[in-house]
Amino acid sequence: MKKNSTPSTGSTSTWTGMVPVDDTALAVTDTGGPGIPVVYLNGQFATQGYWRRVIAELGPEWRHITYDERARGKSKRSADYSFEAAVRDVDAVLAARGVDRALVAGWSYGAFVAAHWAGRNPGRALGAVLVEGAQPYDWLDEAMEKRIRKLFRRMGWFVPLLRPTGLTPRMSAEQMANTNIELGRLARERELGPVLDGITVPARYVVASGASLGSKGDEQERIRAGLDAVTARNPNIRISAKVASNHDSILKKDFAAVAEAVREAAAHDRGKR
Repeated sequence: MKKNSTPSTGSTSTWTGMVPVDDTALAVTDTGGPGIPVVYLNGQFATQGYWRRVIAELGPEWRHITYDERARGKSKRSADYSFEAAVRDVDAVLAARGVDRALVAGWSYGAFVAAHWAGRNPGRALGAVLVEGAQPYDWLDEAMEKRIRKLFRRMGWFVPLLRPTGLTPRMSAEQMANTNIELGRLARERELGPVLDGITVPARYVVASGASLGSKGDEQERIRAGLDAVTARNPNIRISAKVASNHDSILKKDFAAVAEAVREAAAHDRGKR
């Protein structure tokens, strides 16, 4: 990849580098070019590399912008791992790359970020693709919160061993648990419902089948069922596809369906070009 010192919206070469924001710096990759910009938002502890198959499927006619969230991948640590910081980071990355309007595509945790950003920026969002996330459901209670904290405490001893591989974030077990619990609160119907109702741009869901890491029984399917009310209330939001893979493997196995949802969400803007 070529490295440039300054962003250029007209550049056709790939730029990769660090974008300073608040007390940290984010590792960003931007393919450049004149195509519709798509900014990809990762799962809670994932990295930008998870999107490579979707990007390859869409091809060079799009402008692909990926980045690692705070303390994930090659990005630096921070004192703030809140959800609001994650939403602000979308603006920081786009500003650093000289992009005003973009389509946001998010998986899992990133889908929540994409939904909030699209809802708050109706004049800047070209569309939103929400992959296995941003599904309103009250799954967090006191027992679940204890279960989450216990799980991350158990993981605490071996997570540091994996950090050199880039497979785990440079966060403490408590910090990881806190971000997961915060997400559970944001997923509640009373919290997420109004956010989704307020989206005024084309939004497309891609949902998986089966369970996800940490879910039990038909828990994940009950969460997905909450989208029926969402699509009934807001005509801008549709389910593009329900695929065979599960939550954790969807970007790997059903990347073509995710790419098609990007095309669908961007169809209105592409028609104006």
